Amino acid sequence: MYLKRLELVGFKSFASKTVLDFPSGVTAIVGPNGSGKSNVIDAIRWLLGEREAKNIRGAKAEDLIFAGTPQKARLGMAQATIVFDNSARFFPVDYAEVAIRRRVDRDGISEYFLNEAPVRLKDIIDFFAKSRLGTKGFTIINQGSSDLFVRALPKERRAMLEEILGLRQFQLKKHEAERKLETTRFNLEKVRAMIEEIIPHLRLLRRQTGRWEKQDELKKELAELENKYFSAKLRDIEEEFKEFDPRLKELDKKINEKFDELKNLQQELKKVEDSQPKGDKDFDDFRKRQNELLNRKSVIQREFGRLDAQAELLLSKAKSGLKEKELLMMLDEIKKAINGALSENDTDAIKKTLKGLLDKIDELLKGGAKDLESLKAEAEQAKNKLADELEAIENELKQVSNLEGKLTAQLGEFNDIFKKAFGAVEAKRGEIFDLNNQKNKTQFERERINMKLQELENQAAQAGRKLNEFKSIVLAEEISFPEIERRIFRLRAEIAGIGEIDESLIKEAQETEARHNFLTSQSQDLDKALVDLDALIKELDDKIHTEFTESLKTINEEFNNYFRLMFDGGRAHMILQKPEIPEEHLEGDESVRVEGEDVDVEHKIDHGGIDIELNIPRKRISGLDMLSGGEKSLVSIAALFALISVSPPPFLVLDEVDAALDERNTKRFADLIKNFSNKTQFLLVTHNRATMEAANILYGVTMGEDGTSRVLSIKLE
Repeated sequence: MYLKRLELVGFKSFASKTVLDFPSGVTAIVGPNGSGKSNVIDAIRWLLGEREAKNIRGAKAEDLIFAGTPQKARLGMAQATIVFDNSARFFPVDYAEVAIRRRVDRDGISEYFLNEAPVRLKDIIDFFAKSRLGTKGFTIINQGSSDLFVRALPKERRAMLEEILGLRQFQLKKHEAERKLETTRFNLEKVRAMIEEIIPHLRLLRRQTGRWEKQDELKKELAELENKYFSAKLRDIEEEFKEFDPRLKELDKKINEKFDELKNLQQELKKVEDSQPKGDKDFDDFRKRQNELLNRKSVIQREFGRLDAQAELLLSKAKSGLKEKELLMMLDEIKKAINGALSENDTDAIKKTLKGLLDKIDELLKGGAKDLESLKAEAEQAKNKLADELEAIENELKQVSNLEGKLTAQLGEFNDIFKKAFGAVEAKRGEIFDLNNQKNKTQFERERINMKLQELENQAAQAGRKLNEFKSIVLAEEISFPEIERRIFRLRAEIAGIGEIDESLIKEAQETEARHNFLTSQSQDLDKALVDLDALIKELDDKIHTEFTESLKTINEEFNNYFRLMFDGGRAHMILQKPEIPEEHLEGDESVRVEGEDVDVEHKIDHGGIDIELNIPRKRISGLDMLSGGEKSLVSIAALFALISVSPPPFLVLDEVDAALDERNTKRFADLIKNFSNKTQFLLVTHNRATMEAANILYGVTMGEDGTSRVLSIKLE
């Protein structure tokens, strides 16, 4: 695998599309300061997943886009594409070429494409980490970072070593596992809190629904008892019904026979009635005439009474002789005459007045008497007439009575025959009546049984059942109705005491139970995930620490060799720092920790950093800070070649790493690059002639009149 091609469009000073082809071996990029050489290195770092704008010499993502010049307008986006030859399947994808493209617009939206397929930044970082490539180690050394290894912090040095050794992929997995572990712990605490929150309510719901579960058992027992009770009752009623049909059929048969006999007797009675003597009709006429005479006699007697009353009235009138109006007029005249007489002093005059009054009274009385005599004569005449009529009626009544005796004698014999025939009819009717009474009684008994059946049906309906349900039930044994009834009443009372089932509460209980089961399952899964993640983190830590420790021994040997080469002697050694342990974790801990021993604090193992001990010939150096700039670069270069000798990366990008070196050390640097170019591809930005001589191809970068970078290439044989 090697870096095959780099394409730039709108990236920093490369406004127009620029393509740089890289053969295997050494490629050098040269040009004056400010021409845009380092922008090529920034593009490669950006493509490998760099997220910090300051590491590619920018303040924000927009600074990567061509900003424009007076001669050329600015662009709206920047794009870079890096192409790798993957014929040896160095990358874990089934492609002969692997193209990574990254694009950013002025809105800050960044996109990644792997062989034109959209991917995430995380996917790109993981992809390169598996191939020992990245932005943290020695794969790319930017301008001014030739002494990066010396200036870096101990833990940063370790990260550089881990990346070039191919351990960064495990570090990424470990960090991802730690992130998942933290998230899992948070989720576990959240789930446990939710479980603790719903448990009291769930217990209450379980108690309430537990009563209803008991109710189901009681209802089941009640249904079994009702089956026995109603089926037995229904069986008894049906047995009783069987007795009535034959009895009713027998009675109907007898009644029909009696009706036939009654019909014959009624015909005989009709014959007797038809043989009734004719005198019977005369007897009826006699009765009618007798009633007429009696009625007339009664009328005459009432008329006699009226005449007697009229005579009494006349007698009472005779005493006054005057009508009421005449009497009042007379009394008024008498009053006036008496008043006038009282006013007179003459006795003769008073007598005369009184005498006149007496004469007048006598005259009136005489006139009334004459009228009374006339009326009395008329009344006597009417009474005599009525007496004659009454005597005639009495004579006729005697004749009628004599006729009645004759008729009675004629009808005597007929009545005896009729009574006998009529008695026979009535006797037969009595027999029919008795039979009907027996039938009615039987029907009443049947209706009583039917009412029992209806009552039983009502009882079943009250229990929410139907009698048809019990017809098919066969009882294997006799039952005690009182005992079953008592048990049924007791069960119904218990069920009623439990109350009606609240469907919403049942639903809530089911949902809460399901949620509790789900949360419990989630808690168990999270507990298992914690264990698995703990094991994974420990396994990754062990793998990283073991491989790093084993590789560090070889690296130290090579580091010491290249250090001696650069400094013509001396000694250099990388050592593991003692892990830092937080003070709160050291309280009360009297155990002694060995230098380099792993410290596990809340599942985060700190393996410590990398420190450098060195001894430069003819100098006494007590620390890295005492080294000059060139010495720091030489130490970093010695570390670089020590690392690539142990774990050669597919390519290295070095931006003016040799800038601080003198001519002699630059020549050594160039020779080392030539030696390692068989295993590692080099892309160099340099101003040194000796370094240029080591290159197979030179790219010259210049700044055009329009303010954009342009590239010229020279291939060296």
